[in-house]
Amino acid sequence: MALALDSGKDSSLALSEMLWIPGRTFTMGSDKHYPEEAPSHPVKVDGFWIEATPVTNRQFTAFVKATGYVTFAEKAPDAKDYPGALPEMLRAGSLVFTPPKSVNGPDISQWWAFKFGANWRRPYGGLSDLRGKLDHPVVHVALCDAKAYADWAGLDLPTEAEWELAARGGLDDVEFAWGDELTPGGVAMANTWAGTFPTHSTKPAGKDRTTPVKSFAPNGYGAYDMIGNVWEWTTDYWSTRHPEPAAKSCCIPQNPRGGAVDASYDPNVPDIRIPRRVLKGGSHLCAPNYCRRYRPAARHAEPEDTSTSHVGFRCVKRPAN
Repeated sequence: MALALDSGKDSSLALSEMLWIPGRTFTMGSDKHYPEEAPSHPVKVDGFWIEATPVTNRQFTAFVKATGYVTFAEKAPDAKDYPGALPEMLRAGSLVFTPPKSVNGPDISQWWAFKFGANWRRPYGGLSDLRGKLDHPVVHVALCDAKAYADWAGLDLPTEAEWELAARGGLDDVEFAWGDELTPGGVAMANTWAGTFPTHSTKPAGKDRTTPVKSFAPNGYGAYDMIGNVWEWTTDYWSTRHPEPAAKSCCIPQNPRGGAVDASYDPNVPDIRIPRRVLKGGSHLCAPNYCRRYRPAARHAEPEDTSTSHVGFRCVKRPAN
């Protein structure tokens, strides 16, 4: 079941074809991988529509042209929000992945750099632009940018439970959105890292970052790129674990909405009180040797004010009742 939506701001602009995800009870999370995915637990989710693909540069361009919107990465940070920050760092920009020639330890600053001038229009910073990338997912969008687009389109961002239900494609008790093998028959099912992360990619030059949406087969619901390509924002605040499973079937959570905002702050930077939200789906940087988060159950914490070259979003629409 699909729903074609047009923006109320421009009736000639078809935003996307939306897919109906039937409501049901499913097992959310996993006990087999990273601790933040546990415990697996049943939840009930009502039916909703979801965009078939992540929001693309083409769609985001239409939004910006219609509204004049300026993204978070295009604005200079406010010093009061970042106590202790060096004045010379308080310039507009965003985080860009840059593969190092070698690495020494797990410090991610070896492959992530804050680049002045990097934003959704210039995904790699510098003189980069969107030529040839209009059908790639938009990146360098903070949570406020994703919400602004959703509001304009008359849509919303998904909860973690909604997103995970849609990503599973109707399959239960399997590792991936397509089954239990990462590359069944040697076929890549999603845009994830090939080679040894972060120093060596075996993909052809120019093909080692985002790819056009619909480059890989859809899942059982007809949704593309739920796994890989870009991480996607959800509305849920980050929690270090899922809640314990309900003791009785009558008490299974319905349409859960995540943890508390106070528990989402990063304990490693106690002076910076920026809430973190749950990202889902993994990205083109997820690799077996480093980040095995190319699974529906996987989750990752992201500060609301952070934009990067591997995070995007897609929208949902819930029935009015």
